[in-house]
Amino acid sequence: MKAQKKAIRHAIKGKPIRQVAAIPVRVTDGGELQVMLITSRTTRRFIVPKGWPMKRKSSRKAAALEARDEAGIAGRVLKAAAGGYRYWKRIKSGFVLVEVTAYLLAVEHVLEDWKESHERARTWLAPKDAAALIDEPALAALLNTLTVDSVVLAA
Repeated sequence: MKAQKKAIRHAIKGKPIRQVAAIPVRVTDGGELQVMLITSRTTRRFIVPKGWPMKRKSSRKAAALEARDEAGIAGRVLKAAAGGYRYWKRIKSGFVLVEVTAYLLAVEHVLEDWKESHERARTWLAPKDAAALIDEPALAALLNTLTVDSVVLAA
């Protein structure tokens, strides 16, 4: 919460703020790529797990921790960022622009119970279907580029 308040203070002063995100992916036994989306806590829109950078943690490690807390998943985060996107975050005084760096997370474990399980729903979808449910155009475009080959080659 401290990082969020600091970031919002920066945004109000006109400074850019950033977050990190995990794009959870898996390949089914049938060879199909799937992306996990979760619901946001307040508006219940579909999103990917994301959060604020953490002190003494790399961006990709912070993204993995957010995925565990928000979606109840764990796995291997690929070293290179998959891309980025921007979105407008609602705060009490209005909206602030947030720049997000996204990392692919090859999901290895899905927990039945996790920190925010009572606040969020999660679902696995084909990348094109996931993209259709996402409100952020740049994130949707990123999801539309994902293929089994791109994920396997990036690993």
